[in-house]
Amino acid sequence: MTETLTGRGGRPGALPPQVIAILSAELPSLAGEIMGEIRRAVPEYAERDGTAVPDAFRVTVEQTMAAFLNQISGSSVGHERRDELCRELGRTVAYEGRTLDALQAAYRVGVQVAWRRVAAVARDKRLPAEVMTRLAEALFAYNDELASLSVQGYLEVRSAGDEPPGDRRRLLRLVLRPGAATGALARTAKAVGWELPGTVAMVAMPTGARCIREALDADVLVNLADAAPHLLIPGGYGPERAAMLGRALPERRFAVGLTVPLEEAGDSLRWARRALALVEAGLLEDGGPTLCERHLLELWLLSDGPLLDQLARRELAALAGMPRTRRMRMTETLGAWLEAQGNAVEAARRLRLHPQTVRYRMRQISVTFDRQLTDPAARFVLDAVLRAHRMRERRTP
Repeated sequence: MTETLTGRGGRPGALPPQVIAILSAELPSLAGEIMGEIRRAVPEYAERDGTAVPDAFRVTVEQTMAAFLNQISGSSVGHERRDELCRELGRTVAYEGRTLDALQAAYRVGVQVAWRRVAAVARDKRLPAEVMTRLAEALFAYNDELASLSVQGYLEVRSAGDEPPGDRRRLLRLVLRPGAATGALARTAKAVGWELPGTVAMVAMPTGARCIREALDADVLVNLADAAPHLLIPGGYGPERAAMLGRALPERRFAVGLTVPLEEAGDSLRWARRALALVEAGLLEDGGPTLCERHLLELWLLSDGPLLDQLARRELAALAGMPRTRRMRMTETLGAWLEAQGNAVEAARRLRLHPQTVRYRMRQISVTFDRQLTDPAARFVLDAVLRAHRMRERRTP
């Protein structure tokens, strides 16, 4: 057994499979025990005002434990996800204007809890002393590695000359961080005199967009230094806010996301940026401000271009060998017929054809798409693919 315990560079090598299996069985309950002890021992991570430790921290604990098992089992699986999560914990601390003391204490508590469990299980299973020694070395070295990653994230923010703790741009970044602690957000907002709103709408702007900051309402949060500049509008988007944006963004090249609860601000910004990208690609008409609420179907159907291509190839596979002209005629007729809910007269009106022509074409099409037209679920998918295809065909210059 000892031959498998020493790896390159002095790091522990792969442990026997039976040891990995024993430790794997402990992971689900161990994660909860670690989180509970951190909440008890580190005040900054205790539950306050009904706010528990943020999901980002819990996910990091689970991911790092799983990655540890991969490492000691000799797996070649990369740790990019784990590394980024640990760095993000450090960045969050920096953005909140705190020191690393509490996070480092949480790491110490976590490794102590983990070692107590590992030692107890090892004694119960009567694992050899050599295995225990290697496990201890691996576990504590691994914890140092995780803490170092968080320090990297912390220094990234600090060395970049980021905003001082009271800056509103830092507050906006904190709002947009997934799993941001409500308590930390409330404290930061209070420090800059900003009242936490119940709902918000995000605004996305193209790089280099002109913004007259003096024309913005006092409660609007703005980040123009980002590669993709954006604004946060408390309370959502309405006529008064529209007029304000018209004054502040005279070029009128921006997209407004949906009005959502504060904790979902990141989703609103993601949709706004997607709408702006569709405008720049010519898939949405650029008529001034682009409002996501007017383009929900387009945003949904065009949300993943490569996936849509795969779906289209599968659903329209029967047309692959046909001449291009016939293929276009069939998809055009089928799309209109589906939109008209099987009404040949209405489909003919849309296509500017005689109803008999549509009926003739549909008899041919029904042979090709027999299963997809009789199965409601398959018909829905086919309709969605054809609608997305037509949106792409309408691409503007």
